[in-house]
Amino acid sequence: MTPITCAIIGTAGLPARYGGFETLAENLARQNREAPQPMDLTVYCPGRGGPQRYEGARLRYVPLPANGAFSVPYDIISMLEAVRRGTDTILLLGVSGALALPLIRAVSRVRIVTNIDGLEWQRRKWGWLARHVLRLSERAAIRWSHHIVADNPAIARRVTFEFGRACHVIPYGSDHGVVLPIRNSPSPGPALAIARIEPENNVEMVLEAFAQMPERCLTFVGNWQASRYGRRLRARFAACPNLDLQDAVYDPLALSRLRRRASVYIHGHSAGGTNPSLVEIMPYRIPVLAFATGSNWQTTEGRALYFTSCASLCAQLEDLSEESAQQIGDDMAAIAERRYRWTDVAARYFSLLAASCRPATTKITATRPSWRSASFRSKPLAVSEK
Repeated sequence: MTPITCAIIGTAGLPARYGGFETLAENLARQNREAPQPMDLTVYCPGRGGPQRYEGARLRYVPLPANGAFSVPYDIISMLEAVRRGTDTILLLGVSGALALPLIRAVSRVRIVTNIDGLEWQRRKWGWLARHVLRLSERAAIRWSHHIVADNPAIARRVTFEFGRACHVIPYGSDHGVVLPIRNSPSPGPALAIARIEPENNVEMVLEAFAQMPERCLTFVGNWQASRYGRRLRARFAACPNLDLQDAVYDPLALSRLRRRASVYIHGHSAGGTNPSLVEIMPYRIPVLAFATGSNWQTTEGRALYFTSCASLCAQLEDLSEESAQQIGDDMAAIAERRYRWTDVAARYFSLLAASCRPATTKITATRPSWRSASFRSKPLAVSEK
C-alpha cells in the first residue's frame, strides 16, 4: 500500500528549539517513524541547505527566513513546492501563508489541515498593518482549509462561535521534556519561568513581583538579547540579587535540570492557546502560577493558581502552603499524563490527516456556544463526530 504523502509547513525547521510548532513537527516525525503504517513525511525548513533527513522525515529547504514578514512568502512557496511534488495532504502550522489557500485549492487537489495557533493577530508585538494581515490570514485559513485544528478548547470555541465551523482540539505533548527522574514533591529551589521575552508574556510583571520579594529567588530563562525590550528589562533588573536572568537554554538535559529543581513555575503568557512551556513543566509535579486567561485555565483544568497583576502574583506566592503546592503539583502531573502524551497527540493528527485524504464518511457537528459559555470559566466546546 502506497503511504500517504504529507508536508508539514510553517516551522522554523528541525531539530526543534523552543518553538511549539517545531516541537510538534519533531515529535510527529518521531512518532511517525514508529507507526505501523507510517506516512511519507516531509518537513519544510528555512535556509539553503542542511540535513536531508531528521527523525525519519525528509527535510526540504526554502531560502527565506521563517519568521517576521518573510513568513508569508516562506509558507506560500513551501505550499506551492509541496503541490508541485504531488503531496496528498498539507499540515499547515500557523496562518501566515493562508491568504494563498484559495489559489492552492484552485490549482490542486491537496487536502489542507491547518493548526491556526492561538490568536496570533492579538499579540502586542505586532503593529497595525501586521495585525490586519494576520487577522485576514486567520479568516482565510478557517474558510479554505479542509480541517481546522486548535490546541486549546478556548480557541476552538471562538472558531465555532465566530465562523460556525467545527474545530478539532488536539493539544501539544509534554513527555518529551522529561529527561531526568521526577521528584515526588516540589524542590526547595528557586521559582522558574521560561519564555520568549515579549510583552504579552508579562515578563516585566513577573520580574517586578519578585523584585518586591527579595527573600524569594527566581530563575528566568529567555532570549533577553533578541530585542530592545529584553535588553531593557535585563539592564533594569540586573541589580536584584534574587533574580537569575539566564539566556535561552535549548539542551534538553539542561532544561530538565532547571525544571526538576524548581519550587514553583511562573507562567505569564497572555496570548496563544496551549503553550508548550506550560505543558512541559506539568509532568514535574511543580505547582503552577499562571496568568489568568481562558487558554491557561483550560490547559491546567482550573487546578493551578492564577494571577492578573504584580500584586496578585505576590499574594498567591505568599499564601501558597506546602500542602497546596504538593496538591497542585500532583494535579498538574495527572493532567499531563492524561492529556499531553505525544503518542496520543500524534495518533490524533495522523488519524485526521489520513481521514482528510479519504471520501467523507462522517459528519462533524459542533454546538454554537452562547456568550456566557465563551467566558473565562466556560466548559470545553462540544465537538462530536456522527
